[in-house]
Amino acid sequence: MSTTLKIRTPLEIAPVPVPVKLAAAWASFMFLYVYVDVFNFYKPHVVAGILEGMVWRFEVSPPLLTAMLASVMIPAVMIVLSVTLPPRANRIVNVVVASLYVPYSVFNIAGSTPEWLPFYVLSIGVELALLGFIVRRAWVSAPRREPGELGAER
Repeated sequence: MSTTLKIRTPLEIAPVPVPVKLAAAWASFMFLYVYVDVFNFYKPHVVAGILEGMVWRFEVSPPLLTAMLASVMIPAVMIVLSVTLPPRANRIVNVVVASLYVPYSVFNIAGSTPEWLPFYVLSIGVELALLGFIVRRAWVSAPRREPGELGAER
């Protein structure tokens, strides 16, 4: 009896579980999201406005900074949730949270001038692509109900 051993090449793609794909997409989204904010500091008058206590058109305050912290904390938490939640909860949470981030991401273009449009179109475009990937991957990989399970089609 002989056994054939399959040796993988270094660049061969190994199967990756869906929760890991979702976590990777959230990590990418989070890094992009934070980097866009950091690069935004290089726009004229942004840092001066912050030093004067204004962010965009809002006065810097504890509620504003708490909301800003929450907006970057959610993608970080989604990395953990994507690999720890049970399948059905994972699907729901990923679809809902990613869908809620779509208008939030698009809002970043508000007040943009034509000269900054490429910056926002590129960053928001990639953010939306990542969010679309998350929604699609979570939706398509939904756990299937077994026949006879509550709510299953017959």
